[in-house]
Amino acid sequence: MTAASLPEDTHGHWHSPIDLRRYDRSSALAGAEQRAIRELGLRNLRRQRYHDPDAPQWADISRLTRPLQDVNASFDVPPTEHVRRAVNDAVAVVLLRCANAGRAYWDWDGEEWLRFLGHNHRAFQGQVPDWTAGAVRPALCGYAYHLAGFTGFNQLGHFDRLALACRVFGRRLVEAEIGQVRAVLTGWGYQYGQDHDKGVPSVMSQLFLLNRSPRSSDLTTSFFDRVRREDLLTDGGTRVLFAVQRAVAALGHCEAPALRSGTERAGYAGVPPIWGAWVERWTATTTMTHRPRLNSRAALLKAGRWVAGQQPEAADPAAWTRQTCAAWIAAVDRMKIGDYVLRTSSFQERLGQPLQAESKAGLVRAVRVFFRDIQDWEWLPRRFDPQRVLALPRSINALIGPRPRVIADDVWAKLLWAGLNLEADDVPRGKGGPIYPVELVRAVTLTWLFSGQRSNEIARLRLGCIRWQHNGDPVAGNSTQILARDAVCLLDVPAHKTGTAFTKPVDPLLGQAINAWQALRPSQPKRTDKRTGEQVDFLFSHRARAVSSGYINSTIIPMLCRKAGVPAVDARGSITSHRARSTIASQLYNAKEPMTLFELQAWLGHRSPESTQHYAKISPNTLTKAYEDAGYFARNVRTIEVLVDRDAVASGAAAAGEPWQHYDLGHGYCTYTFFEQCQHRMACARCDFYSPKDSTRAQLLEAKGNLQKMAVSIPLTEDEQAALTDGQTAIDELLGRLADTPTPAGPTPRQITAPGTAQLLPIVGVRQGKAAQA
Repeated sequence: MTAASLPEDTHGHWHSPIDLRRYDRSSALAGAEQRAIRELGLRNLRRQRYHDPDAPQWADISRLTRPLQDVNASFDVPPTEHVRRAVNDAVAVVLLRCANAGRAYWDWDGEEWLRFLGHNHRAFQGQVPDWTAGAVRPALCGYAYHLAGFTGFNQLGHFDRLALACRVFGRRLVEAEIGQVRAVLTGWGYQYGQDHDKGVPSVMSQLFLLNRSPRSSDLTTSFFDRVRREDLLTDGGTRVLFAVQRAVAALGHCEAPALRSGTERAGYAGVPPIWGAWVERWTATTTMTHRPRLNSRAALLKAGRWVAGQQPEAADPAAWTRQTCAAWIAAVDRMKIGDYVLRTSSFQERLGQPLQAESKAGLVRAVRVFFRDIQDWEWLPRRFDPQRVLALPRSINALIGPRPRVIADDVWAKLLWAGLNLEADDVPRGKGGPIYPVELVRAVTLTWLFSGQRSNEIARLRLGCIRWQHNGDPVAGNSTQILARDAVCLLDVPAHKTGTAFTKPVDPLLGQAINAWQALRPSQPKRTDKRTGEQVDFLFSHRARAVSSGYINSTIIPMLCRKAGVPAVDARGSITSHRARSTIASQLYNAKEPMTLFELQAWLGHRSPESTQHYAKISPNTLTKAYEDAGYFARNVRTIEVLVDRDAVASGAAAAGEPWQHYDLGHGYCTYTFFEQCQHRMACARCDFYSPKDSTRAQLLEAKGNLQKMAVSIPLTEDEQAALTDGQTAIDELLGRLADTPTPAGPTPRQITAPGTAQLLPIVGVRQGKAAQA
């Protein structure tokens, strides 16, 4: 008789094959029973060769042996000599323990069976005779299950739970039920479902034993919750349980397990109970999206711990006043990393550092929104205006703003090379091989490198998001009639942070990588898009779970940095997923044929051009070229030639006052040493320092062979710049303003006989570098 042939009750649960009511179940062993067990001896108890099956002592202990024999008969085990010997030894061990304890085995409770079976095989061997083989313990587990309802198999250490479930329920039925779940997991891409995997069979066997039914249809949501709540599986089994419940849910027998983030599991330790109750009520009512709601909840619990330590009289939100709000703002402004939190293991190296402005703003905003809502919902009377008394201080608000950080061109080029040359050996691996298929990793990588999308938008891309067009007509992605360079690749982006769904052109390399992944992607169940509430097929989904939005930061970027040989941190901070968006936008804005601001706005999916301006950074090269083209230096500085008379310097005449430096004005020379400070240099008056070129003095100077020619840059005033650009009118105006200004020689131009027409000072083109040597 096997478990597969046993009857079921109306609820689908299996009856025990042993009806203990049929047996004499008195606890105490009679003296005759104890003597009979000892008189039979090991040869008879173990039913070894030459044992006596007709010994009268067997009749004295028949009430003890009959239930064990019936249990043995119900087991689905192969009829081998090894199994027969193990079963006989198991009966002998039980009878010997009954004789020693003076009590029948059906009076043993779960704790006594646990002590008998031991927390591991070594503990079991330490309390049974040396002749007890390893195969005896599984048989004893079957006795404990049937005769005492024992289900504490998670406390027995390592043993073959699948073999026990097959022994109890029947191998064919157990393997068929496990096969359904493994087929679902295999279809989703789980390694758990493959033939070499032992995790799913072991966990499901233990679930069948705990539930006392080999039917996966009996694994209800409440049962899974109890298994987690009471921790009824081993540590390894707990990891597999999530996948098993998802598969059972896909079969329609229970609800899928809820994904719980670290923020969602934020504890209430140190939070006043009344404050925690208000936070839970608000969390259950607010219409915030999932992640902001959990972040606000964590901030409110942090505020609750501050209240417990600093403002215990304000544990009830109804007791908050303007003074309490002011104290909270001041506390946040001085708060350090690690204050009022439960776990600090993830940021040990930053403990004690001041909070950044964004973190302070988040804490203040969470409490402000909390009080605004509970007052608007009339849960509390309005005692203060949260928008005013919990407003962010100007000193904090001034430090907050968009800060897109462009990745340097050389580093970005290396990251692109690493992504385009990604190989299977580069993909992160676990104990069972690659965590994700290389095609998925390559598609995610190129999407990050070429799409310019946020990481959560990449994680939420839908199946079939790539479309191809040629001359405006749709074409198949695998078409062989059109070259890749001739086709336009379009990416459908779902509703996102700042707008609705839209379509953008991307590089064909990205489309080809996504098509390669779609061709290999296992069939996945639809999942809910938390932003839109739709049931969708996520593109980057494996093992029935979408790739996390943090996967790019935690895995893709470190992988690319290792392959490219670049550090994961540069002068602007860590290389993160969002920095690629700013880098791509800046390169498109600074290209040889750049996108306009409005075109870039549409490509990025921004609602307003103001947002795009934060991303479209002008590159230093473009800015340098624009600065040079503007001619700022050439406009404000001009260069003229200067003749240096070496004879005058060498002979000492220069020290006696003889001119040695002559500024070439085109129409003459100026010997005034501080010419750059002279106000008359643009239209030189006839002062004593001026020598016309047609004069004898100037001709003698030019005849000297030891003159050194130099170029001197002269900064120009606004009037002089106007004179250069506007011509004679500006010169006349300049002469008029300088009519009463003394020249370096002393007299004013009005006192000097001026020439009939003023002449402009000739300007030589700007020449940067060392002075020319004549």
